[in-house]
Amino acid sequence: MDSSSSSSSSVVSELEGTLLKNHNPFSYFMLIAFESSGLVRFAVLLLLWPVIATLDLFGARDASLRLMILVATVGLRESEIESVARAVLPKFYMDDISMDAWRVFSSHDKRVVVTRMPRIMAEMFAKDHLRADDVIGTELVVNRFGFSTGLIKETDIDRSISNRVGNLFIGNRPRLGLGRSVRTSSATFLSICEEQMHSPIPANNSHNNRNRTLQLRPKPVIFHDGRLVKRPTPVTALLILLWIPFGIVLATVRILIGFVLPLWAIPYVSSIFGGRVIVKGKPPSPPAGGNSGVLFVCTHRTLMDPVVLSYVLGRRIPAVTYSISRLSEILSPIPTVRLTRIRHVDAERIKRELSNGDLVVCPEGTTCREPFLLRFSGLFAELTDRIVPVAMNYRVGFFHATTARGWKGLDPIFFFMNPRPVYEVTFLNQLPVEATCSSGKSPHDVANYVQRILAATLGFECTNFTRKDKYRVLAGNDGTVSYTSFVDQVKKVVSTFKPFFH
Repeated sequence: MDSSSSSSSSVVSELEGTLLKNHNPFSYFMLIAFESSGLVRFAVLLLLWPVIATLDLFGARDASLRLMILVATVGLRESEIESVARAVLPKFYMDDISMDAWRVFSSHDKRVVVTRMPRIMAEMFAKDHLRADDVIGTELVVNRFGFSTGLIKETDIDRSISNRVGNLFIGNRPRLGLGRSVRTSSATFLSICEEQMHSPIPANNSHNNRNRTLQLRPKPVIFHDGRLVKRPTPVTALLILLWIPFGIVLATVRILIGFVLPLWAIPYVSSIFGGRVIVKGKPPSPPAGGNSGVLFVCTHRTLMDPVVLSYVLGRRIPAVTYSISRLSEILSPIPTVRLTRIRHVDAERIKRELSNGDLVVCPEGTTCREPFLLRFSGLFAELTDRIVPVAMNYRVGFFHATTARGWKGLDPIFFFMNPRPVYEVTFLNQLPVEATCSSGKSPHDVANYVQRILAATLGFECTNFTRKDKYRVLAGNDGTVSYTSFVDQVKKVVSTFKPFFH
């Protein structure tokens, strides 16, 4: 009988080397080290990679795993490890998914994921994105103060995992077990499964499985955090460590250029230092005397969106802001208008600024890295009919220029630390009158229309997610940045700059 077509079927699958193409979890421990502690732990774990690889080569998989867990987690709060596992790791797991293994895994009714990594590192991803019912992994030893000791509870990892799988299926056996290739597998849980399948998993072409897979796809990762763009394999991690000193110097030079040179000259000079701005479409002319300004409605990818737009237009366009740090406001090369999220107060501020000239607004209210657009607030549509949609996008190589868990004041620095940051600015035509509120359309309809045309321009998908949805997923708060003093912000530098000094 075909296990994948049974209505009461069950499957137990390894994560590493099966659902994930890569069988080596080293890079995920590097992410835990970097995002939760900083460069020192990141560098120490990288220095120990030859030892870890040697242990794996001679079959001491348990010893190499224990060493990675020890270095990556000792002394960290359990809540911090969980935060990284929730906000950072899912993006990198998803990039490594084997779709053939996923199709077989998802076609069963009861789905169990097995991992040799600490369960806390994989459970959220497996349940939320792979729709697993249970996750079995190693268990960290945490002291009474909530700090990891770097040790795990298991003495024989594979045997302990196998016993826990058996306890989930008391009275019967899992129908199918998915494991890594026979050459590298030592997973004893496969022996209790009725059938076994080893990676690489062949594509399943059964009619029932195809129909079900069309309806059930891995839940996409829309929100994620962390500074690293690429999964830190040993080679990539070494490149990052070697680049950071040069990146800091380069970022300093780039930022100084932005303060010294006139705006119109910056796009030309930035190419000398590796930056690039790609402009598509025709920007509107500056407002004539006595006329109200144009409202540029932009997609929100980084804190740099309004600044880059000003560089392209060659004049300083004020930007409406919601939650940026006070230091970012002080250092901004363009005027900023802080909103209160009190609708009538914000409406008056925007109207006043438009009466003085052009204005930039990002109605998503927060940044999104993935090819999705968050829900647009309809406030902008109520205030003017002179709306010019602008599709903003960016590409970076090493570091993301956004954060939900860290200090937002460092966002521009991380952006300029990339070797070749690229920004793409696409101007769309000004909305015709019949597409604005003047023709009787509601602000909600206008906002949705602008969202759709910007998404189509970028090849993105529209969503109904909001700023609060993002921050609840990534940081456990509503994303509001308090309007504290400059001194209070500076006091946070030591803790928030930990990727460099910890």
